[in-house]
Amino acid sequence: MKKQSTQSFLEISQIREGTLILKNRSLRAILMVSSVNLALKSTEEQTAIINQFQLFLNSLDFTCQIVVQSRKANLTGYIDMIRGWEKKQESELLKHQTRSYIEFIENFVREETILTKRFFIVVPYNFYETPTSELTEENFNRLRKQLMERMQFVALGLRRCGLQAAPLSSSELVELFWMLHHPKEAETGYYPEFPQELIN
Repeated sequence: MKKQSTQSFLEISQIREGTLILKNRSLRAILMVSSVNLALKSTEEQTAIINQFQLFLNSLDFTCQIVVQSRKANLTGYIDMIRGWEKKQESELLKHQTRSYIEFIENFVREETILTKRFFIVVPYNFYETPTSELTEENFNRLRKQLMERMQFVALGLRRCGLQAAPLSSSELVELFWMLHHPKEAETGYYPEFPQELIN
């Protein structure tokens, strides 16, 4: 029995110009969004942020999907950087302190699970929202323009809540979906060379 590739299970047909084209010819774009620690805010600031976010949600006339990605932090690169500093130290005392710090980080990582969180908003533009019957190059450009207007609207609403939002490029989208389907490899810091045809 022939095994099916991961791509055959995805709804994505193509990724181009920072846009996901689904197999039903709908479009999607993804914003990476910063976070805010409400616990560090005063009661008045918390209320203001929550009220502004509520206003933002009520202003939307299209659906959005909020995605939170949690994964184990990979500190290998950070530890390697500290080791580089250790080698450059001329003082034996500083070398010893740097080595002790590296051991502390390595022991801490072994005993504790350190998670990183990333926040995304998926903005859609569905094919049925337009009277066109075929996703030609001209239609794609027109629909993508309307999708980008939605992205700007969402980014502006989030900015009023004190959040920053940036659209993912084609290469960032490919990397994101690879990480979602290969979490173990991503945790080790391994990333493959993606075929250029996937990144337009």
